[in-house]
Amino acid sequence: MYSRIIRNDLLKSKATTLTTMIFVAAAAMLVSLAAILVVNLSGALNTLMTQAKTPHFMQMHSGEIDSARLSAFAEQHHNVDDVQVMEFLNMDGARIRLGEHSLANSVQDNGFSMQSQKFDYLLDLNGSIINPAIGELYVPVSYMKDGTTKVGDKAVISGKEFIVAGFLRDSQMNSALSSSKRFLVHKHDYAEIKSLGSTEYLIEFRLKDLSELGSFEAAYASAGLEANGPTVTYKLFKMMNALSDEMMIAVILLVSALVVAIALMCIRFTLLAKIEDDYREIGVMKAIGLRVSDIKKMYLAKYAAIAAVGSMLGFALSVMFKGILLENIRLYMGESENSSYALLFGIIGILLVFLAMLAFVSGVLKRFRNISAAEAIRFGTSQEKNTGAKRFNLSGNRLLNTNVFLGIKDVLARKKLYATSLTVLVISAFIMIVPQNLYNTISSTSFIEYMGIGNYDIRADIQQTDNISEKTAELRNAMNNDRAISKVAVLTTKAFKIKREDGSEENIKVELGDHSIFPIAYSKGRAPAAENEIALSALNADELSKKVGDVITLVMEGREKNLTVSGIYSDITNGGKTAKAVFTDNSADMMWSMISAELSDKSLAAARISDFADRFDFAKISDIDEFIAQTFGSTINSVKKASHAAMAIALMISGLITLLFMKMLIAKDRYPIAVMKALGFTNSDMKLQYASRLVFVLIVGIVLGTLLANTLGEMLAGAVISSFGASTFHFAVHPLSAYLYSPLMMIASVLIATIIAISGAGQIKISEYMKE
Repeated sequence: MYSRIIRNDLLKSKATTLTTMIFVAAAAMLVSLAAILVVNLSGALNTLMTQAKTPHFMQMHSGEIDSARLSAFAEQHHNVDDVQVMEFLNMDGARIRLGEHSLANSVQDNGFSMQSQKFDYLLDLNGSIINPAIGELYVPVSYMKDGTTKVGDKAVISGKEFIVAGFLRDSQMNSALSSSKRFLVHKHDYAEIKSLGSTEYLIEFRLKDLSELGSFEAAYASAGLEANGPTVTYKLFKMMNALSDEMMIAVILLVSALVVAIALMCIRFTLLAKIEDDYREIGVMKAIGLRVSDIKKMYLAKYAAIAAVGSMLGFALSVMFKGILLENIRLYMGESENSSYALLFGIIGILLVFLAMLAFVSGVLKRFRNISAAEAIRFGTSQEKNTGAKRFNLSGNRLLNTNVFLGIKDVLARKKLYATSLTVLVISAFIMIVPQNLYNTISSTSFIEYMGIGNYDIRADIQQTDNISEKTAELRNAMNNDRAISKVAVLTTKAFKIKREDGSEENIKVELGDHSIFPIAYSKGRAPAAENEIALSALNADELSKKVGDVITLVMEGREKNLTVSGIYSDITNGGKTAKAVFTDNSADMMWSMISAELSDKSLAAARISDFADRFDFAKISDIDEFIAQTFGSTINSVKKASHAAMAIALMISGLITLLFMKMLIAKDRYPIAVMKALGFTNSDMKLQYASRLVFVLIVGIVLGTLLANTLGEMLAGAVISSFGASTFHFAVHPLSAYLYSPLMMIASVLIATIIAISGAGQIKISEYMKE
């Protein structure tokens, strides 16, 4: 019996059934994709870091190194499982040529290494440890993705020729957020080019118990071992490797949750429209003694079938599209160790969507209990009480067209009826605007302020060289005397000891200088302004358990100096553990310096960078726009794809839901339409009335959706951005896109759907609905 009822219903309402099925399939597909991506990302990341044996603690160091002292420390520390010192040969990008492309404009610290013998292995694209032959060069996979080079290309490194033999995955430096990139060569070739660059040491430890990493860091600092460079830990390696894909998954999860909500509303529209169509029949069935549970089963069977087919279709689509979305994960990390479980979790996601649909339909069908058999048989439609809009009278209208006025009056009189449609349009506006605003924000130059970097035009880094102080002064003077430059700031980084409450000491890198020239965003507090103030990065603040107003103690030349924490900020540079202060110091050696400059005319950036790079070869000069493109490029592209997909989904949702709502509304308003036609209203008048209703609801929906996007949406996006370490966040909105183009596209989508739907109103005959 049920199969015959379902078949007849589906044949009678093909368009409505197809639309409902599309929404169910879209919701199921997104939920399944999110589950598949999460499982694959976590598995691929674990596989990469297990195969590569990623260090748990890594200290970069420029300068002399005492290997015997390091070995003694490792032997004495109970938690050290293994230790090694790797060489990293830094080389100016202008001296590296891959095929037809030079790395002169690369913002990365490009360098060369030999394969490790213990851990921290560099892997090929099959996950195997690479053993290069003499004359072979293995290139970071990021240079394959951006098309810089390909296998078989000739590479020239400071005049020495190599052949690009393949590409490598580096569990430490894979991410674009990592400021360094390692190339792999044979030890014989490394010895030949060693004198052509500056050697930096990677002091690496594997621990027996990773949970004691914090105490190990403190022990390393207290031992006074080499620390002239950034310190990076296993947790940060993991975070940087996963970041771009995590952001894409977060956007998909957000959109999938909203699409599930809309799919439920879509089912509600179609179900209510069906109930209105069958209102008299439902009354008859109740009158002849059928139980409510039996009547519910007839409708539940149909929607169970739609939900089942839609869910299976959604799962099939998720399997089809997963390859495109897994592309980046597979390229940078390889295959997931959990890939066999990914489809299982996708199926679990689909089942949850299916069960949610059935529970929702069952809830909507509870209204059968309130249907009066006598009323249903007599009127054939539900009799609702109109409330509101009592003071909104036609006689008092002087501004609006009569049909437009009646349309708006109906919305105000039947607010509850239009509330669901309004909710859908609010969600659609939210889906369209939030990913768009997120993309505009992370692609804007101001975004770097949340990352611990000021908003300037030119950046010059001076490190791994002699006489850093004198060279910094030379470059600063040149920039100060350049008429094209309007502002210059010099920040120097020095290492100090910080004394903890238990009396132990550890290293802290403090950036000294005027931080007000190119300010960054502070999640709490402000930049240091006085000699006794210091600002901490979020990672340092968490590790030291410090908040704004607390006091920390630095040890300088054997004397203690108390500093008050003035602010906390986010930072992705130098391992994320930094601090900022304005005091002067002549005791500690300068680790590196950074000069930032703002141009009076930004179009001169390329010419000024080229000039300074030629004159001051000891400095790495880069354009901040290029820095953003190379550092956040893959993340920005992922979010851009997600924002375009979200926009298409929002427009489709707006149109289809409007179509379903209008069909339900016309089914419900058959009697009022017949009355109005009897009073002389034409089909054109009816169309204008219904179009006015939806446009009025849409305008309210767009306004509320935009407000919600800029409040709740900003909070949700902030939660995603916090994975960068940014603990404060505000949208950078593109006004034309968010407030003009997007609303216009939604209005067009809704109007087209309304015009299609209200064509049915003209087919209603007065004689059929005015027998009473």
